[in-house]
Amino acid sequence: MYFFLGNLSCLETCYSSTILPRILASLLTGNRTISFRMCIIQYYFFAFLVSVECYLLSLMSYDQYLAICKPLHYAVLMNGRFCLQLAAGSLISGLLASSTLTSLISQLSFCGPNEVDHFLCDIIPVKKLSCSDTSLVDTMTFILASVYTLPPFLLTLVSYVCIIATILRVPSTTGRQKAFSTCSSHLIVVTLFYGALIIV
Repeated sequence: MYFFLGNLSCLETCYSSTILPRILASLLTGNRTISFRMCIIQYYFFAFLVSVECYLLSLMSYDQYLAICKPLHYAVLMNGRFCLQLAAGSLISGLLASSTLTSLISQLSFCGPNEVDHFLCDIIPVKKLSCSDTSLVDTMTFILASVYTLPPFLLTLVSYVCIIATILRVPSTTGRQKAFSTCSSHLIVVTLFYGALIIV
């Protein structure tokens, strides 16, 4: 659990490092311009981090599931090597998703207004500025968004259904409270993350 928490905290630090420096520079200098190259670079890292976080949160819920529902098998199933492989898999999948979308966006041509009505270079505001056909970008965005959000969300949902069912079978009130307190912080983070993702 602490291995995945360390990865998540590192990921959140990188989120801030991707977005905040440009926002602070804009606020301090009044210069709100960003070059196309820097915009693409910012989007690449932002998309990478979002993709990795989707899978990392589902890995954390799977870890919680094993710890609560299969406590005697936990040490064998979630050994250090397997945790590293899971984390590496989420990083590689994030690289693939962000590389694919960033390369498609960088091939678009822009000929109209050049103002992004957003505080970061996200795909929708940048795509609105393009004067070329964006159907391929739209299709790939839909496919990648489905692949990178739906399976991790379903894994998280199934894990927590199993966890809650197991916790409700615990005979002592103290045991139930301890198990719920272990899961509650992760469940809040997952709810906030996917809630924001659905709204966006």
